[in-house]
Amino acid sequence: MLTNDFFRSKFSLALNYADYVQTGKPNERANWSAFHARSALTTAQSSLVAGFVRRINALCISGIWCGDCVQQCPFLDHIARANPSAIDLRFLDRDQHKDLSGLLRICGGDRVPVLLLANEDFDFVGLAGDRTLSRYRALAARQLGPSCPLPGAPVPEDEIAATRQDWVDEFERAHLLLRLSTKLRTRHGD
Repeated sequence: MLTNDFFRSKFSLALNYADYVQTGKPNERANWSAFHARSALTTAQSSLVAGFVRRINALCISGIWCGDCVQQCPFLDHIARANPSAIDLRFLDRDQHKDLSGLLRICGGDRVPVLLLANEDFDFVGLAGDRTLSRYRALAARQLGPSCPLPGAPVPEDEIAATRQDWVDEFERAHLLLRLSTKLRTRHGD
């Protein structure tokens, strides 16, 4: 069961983005770095995220070896960097934390990336993964056979833009949920 204390304990073990990427092999780090360079937020997206006032604890269960993670997790880092006082993003390796990933199976599988969102008290707010809607649409349009693209496989710019927006939307949804929370509005007097 995903209790606040369990979530908090896992969050305390998790790594920030840069440290997580460093756990990879040289070729894996190169793939993550190359995609990170292509995945920066737009000015409008950065401004939106910079306006968040509620704390979001974001825990990404990932695999440094995973092509989908390479092509999605850098967006999360850019989102967190746009407002580090409101978004605390951390990463855990799925295979090293099966007690958590086993609770988050999607369609019966241990998928990655999976993003858990929580408020300042580590109350569960949302779950997103293993791909955004835009990513699924693009993969379906290409009718790929493999379930996980090769790290470093080319990703069209329009797919990058759409997937980036999907992730920004996930964080905005979480922020609005927290912003409108009676519990948090009472606590913060707003």
